Amino acid sequence: MSNWAIVLIFYNIFVIFYFISINGFYLMLVFLSYFGLRSQRSVERATDRYQAFQSAFYKPLAVIIPAYNEEATIVDTAYSTLSLRYPEYEIIIVNDGSRDDTLAVLEKEFNLKKYARDYSNDIPCETIRGIYSSKDYPNLVIVDKENGGKSDALNAGINVSQFPLFCNIDSDSLIDADSLLKTIDLFARDWRTVAAGGTIRAANQCRIEDGTVTEVKLSPKFWVRFQIVEYLRAFLFGRAGWSSIGGLMILSGAFSIYRRKAVVQAGGYSLNTVGEDMELVLRVQRVMKEINREYKVVFLADPVCWTQVPENYRSLKNQRRRWQRGLSESLFGNFEMFLNPQYGTTGMISFPFFLFYEFLGPVIEITGYLVFIFSIFTGLLNPPFVILFLTAAILLGILLSTSALLMEEIYYRSYPRLRDMLILFGYAILENLFYRQLHAWWRFRGLLDFFFTKRSWGTVERKSFSEKKQAVDQES
Repeated sequence: MSNWAIVLIFYNIFVIFYFISINGFYLMLVFLSYFGLRSQRSVERATDRYQAFQSAFYKPLAVIIPAYNEEATIVDTAYSTLSLRYPEYEIIIVNDGSRDDTLAVLEKEFNLKKYARDYSNDIPCETIRGIYSSKDYPNLVIVDKENGGKSDALNAGINVSQFPLFCNIDSDSLIDADSLLKTIDLFARDWRTVAAGGTIRAANQCRIEDGTVTEVKLSPKFWVRFQIVEYLRAFLFGRAGWSSIGGLMILSGAFSIYRRKAVVQAGGYSLNTVGEDMELVLRVQRVMKEINREYKVVFLADPVCWTQVPENYRSLKNQRRRWQRGLSESLFGNFEMFLNPQYGTTGMISFPFFLFYEFLGPVIEITGYLVFIFSIFTGLLNPPFVILFLTAAILLGILLSTSALLMEEIYYRSYPRLRDMLILFGYAILENLFYRQLHAWWRFRGLLDFFFTKRSWGTVERKSFSEKKQAVDQES
C-alpha cells in the first residue's frame, strides 16, 4: 500500500471521529437546552415582569439602531421600537452617513428638529454632524454622523446614550412589544448580568401593522424556509444549551442588551471585524476577568426580534461568508481565552468547540467529502460502509433539526398552523441532503476571505415591510 493510500485512510478515520465528536456535542446541547428552556418557562410563569421596575436595581435603557441606507425599513423599525412596553427608555437611531434618503425619510415622518445635546467621548467614533429630536415623540433621538460602519455607529450611539443599559437592534428588525420587559428582569434580579439576548426569527411574509408583527406566516420562499429551520436550531438548542452552562460566546447583533459601563470598559465595538456582536461578547468577558468582576452573559428564548432574512441565493451566500469571517476574527482577536481556566466554561469548553468545529469545520467537511469520493473510486473504502456512514450523518442531522422544531412546538408555537410545521419538518430533512453541504462551502469561502483579508460585504437586497424592494449597497 502506497504512502498516499495510508494518508487517505488515516484522514478518513479522522473525519469519522470528527463526525462522532461534533454530533456528540450537538446532542449534549439538545439535552441541555431542553432542560434550560423548561427552567426558563417555569421562571417566566412564576415571575411578574412588572416587579422588576419596583426593584432598587431597575435601570432605564437606550435602544440604539444603526442605519446605513435603510430608507426602506427604518420607519417601521422606529414605530416598532416606539411601541415597546417599557417605563423609561429612549430610541437612538444613528444614521451612519447613508447615501440614500434615510435621514430625509426620518425627518419627514417624525417631524425632527436639530438640537444641542451633550454627549460623551468615551469611545472613539467618526464625527457626529448633528443630533435631532422628534416634536411628536420625545424619546426619539436621531444622530447623523460621518460614515464609519456599523460598529462605529453603535459606538456613537453609546456615546450619545445617557442611560446605564443599552439595547442594540438592527434597522431592518422589529422587536416584540414585551421583549424588553422579558429581558430586563435578568439585570434587575442579578447584578452580575452584563449582557443578555433573545431569539431572532424571520419576519419575511409575516403580517406587520404599525411596526408590529400581528400574524406569523410561513414564507413561500425556498431559501427563507431553510433559514427558519436553521435559526430555530441555532437559538433553541445552540445558544440555549451554551447559556445553561455559562458558556455563551455570542449574542445576536439584531437584538441584545448590555450594561453600558461594561462595554465602555471593554472599549466599545471593534472596528476591525465584521462580526462585532460575537467579538464584543468575548472581549467584555475577557475584560471583566481582567478587572476581577463577576459577570454573566445570558440567552433567553422568549424575547423575540423579527428580522428580514435573505430571500435569494446571492444575498444568503454573502451573509454566511461574512458570518464565518466574523467568527474567525472574533476567535483570533481573543485567542488568549483558548483553554484558559481563568475564563471557566467559556475558555475551557466553548472556545475550543468554536475553534475546532465552527472555525475548522468547513475545511474538514469539504475536504472530507472530496477524500471520501476519491477513496471510493480508488477502492480504499467499502461502498456499503460509505452508504451506512452517510445515512447515519443524514439521520443525525435530521434529528438535530427536528429536535429544535419540537422544542419550538412544545414551548412557543410561533407557527400555530399544523401545515406550516409539517412544511418545516420537510425542510429539516431536505436541508441535510444539499443545503448543509452548500452552507459548508459558503463558510469555507468565508475562511478564504478571512485569510486573504477580503473586506467587501457585497450587495444585500433589502425589502421594506410593506413589500417594496430596494437594493442596498453594504460596502460601508
